[in-house]
Amino acid sequence: MAVDVLLGLQWGDEGKGKIVDVLAADYDLIARFQGGPNAGHTLEFDGKKFVLNTIPSGIFFPNTMNLIGNGVVIDPITLKRELDKLKEAGHDLLAKKNLLIAKKAHLILPTHQLLDAASEKKMGEGKIGSTLKGIGPTYMDKTGRNGLRIGDITLPDFKERYQKLVAKHTSMLQSLYGEVVDFSERETAFFEALDFISQFPLVDSEHLVNNYIKEGKKVLAEGAQGALLDIDFGSYPFVTSSNTTTAGACTGLGIAPSKIGDVIGIFKAYCTRVGGGPFPTELDNETGEELRKIGHEFGATTGRPRRTGWIDLPALKYAIMLNGVTQLVMTKADVLSGFESIYACTHYEYRGETIDYMPYDIITIKPEPVYKEIDGWNEDLTGIKELEEIPAKLKAYIDFLESELGVPVKYLSVGPDRMQTLVLN
Repeated sequence: MAVDVLLGLQWGDEGKGKIVDVLAADYDLIARFQGGPNAGHTLEFDGKKFVLNTIPSGIFFPNTMNLIGNGVVIDPITLKRELDKLKEAGHDLLAKKNLLIAKKAHLILPTHQLLDAASEKKMGEGKIGSTLKGIGPTYMDKTGRNGLRIGDITLPDFKERYQKLVAKHTSMLQSLYGEVVDFSERETAFFEALDFISQFPLVDSEHLVNNYIKEGKKVLAEGAQGALLDIDFGSYPFVTSSNTTTAGACTGLGIAPSKIGDVIGIFKAYCTRVGGGPFPTELDNETGEELRKIGHEFGATTGRPRRTGWIDLPALKYAIMLNGVTQLVMTKADVLSGFESIYACTHYEYRGETIDYMPYDIITIKPEPVYKEIDGWNEDLTGIKELEEIPAKLKAYIDFLESELGVPVKYLSVGPDRMQTLVLN
């Protein structure tokens, strides 16, 4: 049995949480493999809306186990708040016993968030566009071999380890950024949250996942941020701090590359981005604003307005190549209803050449998109249930994308609710 991987192919916000929720009932284990509470996976069903930041998107199915993997960084305060909100909505995960936490997952300390904010402030106009959740500084401590992990909270000297790391952070805040801050209130909340989440099973996740595989059970690895934000292969330095690609599922869960099965890649029918960084097809005009308004393109975690633009095929091909995508999911097709024409970027004009790939120096030398005009459709898609109801012009758009990308579009999302999902082939 292999591990299937589900991830985003753009700059995030592709609808990963919804699709995991749609597929979760067919899996025994859903495992988050990277990122932290900078993720915002929105799920809608039965007239209710949930936003998950750290918890995997399979927790609403009683027979599906969920794992926060070792590649994830965890803010205990945010996780406790998330768990409390779910309990208030009738989903007590402590009682359901369907959430596990990897001992090797790193902890986000209150001082990590202070360092994140101070760094962004100092960068001024050149800032990355961080969500200020402390993600970057936590991964820095992880790779610098200074970090604290969930499993450390069971050790007798945990508070001493904590104080040592905090002392390092406060020294950095003062020497690098000239800041002396009082975080005592958040520190109290941090330890209270740790006490609470320590009631959940803390597991050696690499053994757990591999035992699931040996037993022939179905596992789905869930990504948090889009492939184009990968720390190695994204639009560096405007990226996240972890590996968001299929390779990240191996290191973020402890599974061998040979154990990867299907790779399900999700993309919007158009394109969005949050924060700074290159965005070749960005529409900084009325059309872009219309896409933002119709698509409700505001961050699920931060509320920030997303930048919007037409679909970028060179970028999508790049992400498909990196991840070994075997099937595609197109989301938000309903947002494009009513546009007389839509456009797809098929190539870039770059340094006097026409190319169909993402160049290295995309930051300082902006590639100019070459567009193909495509007939739009006017039909409201949000209520369609059968394949026969899909407008001919939308079918033509999907056929065009499959031809260009070389991978079949298996699922089509026509609205935020889990029921607004069609299986195409």
